[in-house]
Amino acid sequence: MIRFFDLIFASIAIVLLSPLLIPIPILLLLTGEHKIFYKQTRVGRKGHLFSLLKFATMLENSPNLPGGDITSGNDPRVLPFGRFLRKTKINEMPQLFNVLLGDISIVGPRPLTPKNFSFYSDDIQDIIKKLRPGLTGIGSIVFRDEEAVLAKSLKQPVECYKEDISPYKGELEKWFYNNNSLITYFMIIFVTAHAVLFPKSRVVWKIFIDLPRPNNNLGLYKS
Repeated sequence: MIRFFDLIFASIAIVLLSPLLIPIPILLLLTGEHKIFYKQTRVGRKGHLFSLLKFATMLENSPNLPGGDITSGNDPRVLPFGRFLRKTKINEMPQLFNVLLGDISIVGPRPLTPKNFSFYSDDIQDIIKKLRPGLTGIGSIVFRDEEAVLAKSLKQPVECYKEDISPYKGELEKWFYNNNSLITYFMIIFVTAHAVLFPKSRVVWKIFIDLPRPNNNLGLYKS
């Protein structure tokens, strides 16, 4: 049933957002490194690897530069127009085609690179491998501004991600696994849309009242 809604919603979204498929590629060709799309290997269902499609927002050689797979606030590898695309999440629009292909669902755990996925504990990895990754999900909503969390941390980005972000994100994905249902699917879509319109909203904590609370040093939860 969820796969049916994935296909319907992804198809509708592609049609509605199709006007952006002309100006964005033109702007990307005229700026930065003149690349339109960026493919990155991510961990999918059952641990299978797949190519996640995005609009190009960073230097093509970014994974081999300082910072690796982790992008922090004011990251010098992000291209000028790319900052706008990342801030508005428009850079993730091409992932709708990943939904049609069945690589990901509309809702699910955010697919990570193999390196970042390895930061999860073995039990969390096993849980996530049972699920189809998502274009959005509870972890994506809570960490919508993950780059800001990294920028505010006193730790180095990789250290902060591994020691603070990854363990808590794993708890969120475990919550999703235990509460996965069609109702949760639609509620997460609603909260995602609300977060896009109202970035500073804390509605996620009011709707999902049993979410595990983060450490104070992450600065995510306000009652």
